[in-house]
Amino acid sequence: MNRFASIGRHFVPGVLMASFVLAQAAEISVLSAGAIEPGLKAAVDVFEKQTGHQVKVTFNTAPELKKRIDGNETFDAVIAPRATISEFASASKLAETRAIVGRVGMGVAVRDGGPAPNISSAAALKQSVLAADALVFNRASTGMYLEGLLKKMEVYAQVESKTTRYPDGAAVMEHVIHGKGNEIGFGAITEILLYKDKGLRFVGPVPAEIQNYTTYAAAPLAASKQQEVTQAFVSFLAGPVGKPLFEAAGVTD
Repeated sequence: MNRFASIGRHFVPGVLMASFVLAQAAEISVLSAGAIEPGLKAAVDVFEKQTGHQVKVTFNTAPELKKRIDGNETFDAVIAPRATISEFASASKLAETRAIVGRVGMGVAVRDGGPAPNISSAAALKQSVLAADALVFNRASTGMYLEGLLKKMEVYAQVESKTTRYPDGAAVMEHVIHGKGNEIGFGAITEILLYKDKGLRFVGPVPAEIQNYTTYAAAPLAASKQQEVTQAFVSFLAGPVGKPLFEAAGVTD
């Protein structure tokens, strides 16, 4: 059986939560990648209401997740890119339970009222990047992919001087919202949608031929002292109640 198979899909919704409600309420701590924040917050809210347990979430970029887990910081569960989860498993840091939360693609954003770039094809995006006054993206997984893409397009050397990088997606979106001129922002689609009604315009996903999806998985840490509750939470995320909450926030299968 694939360890990364989504768990909990075959539970009947009315019965699902009964198995999660334990005799005594507990608090678990979760370390998570920021790209799934909107869906995870919604899932945590429902899980807490239906079980009485509390879930404290700390968000970080993928590189920071690895530093914190490698440093043996105390968390009950981790939600990270699938490749990172595999690294943690190889280092015997995880319990057996796994759940695929979903995948997130890269999108393009501009401030409300700003000029929208042509992103209808890879060639069009290349010309839009060259014509832009500034490019803004993060230093996390989305930004690392975009940097590599610009190098493959052979334009990185031309645009590097007008590029601004931030540690996380939230800082990218805030910069674009308050930007000027012909400025293009790149980030996880979920993060862009989070700011859509706050001065940001979602232009659309990058063209399919150059799209990059990051798949996120959840797992309890082997060192967790709340294994039963943590495993129930991880299963809930990929189950019939949790999964639609992620899909509504742009985290797809």
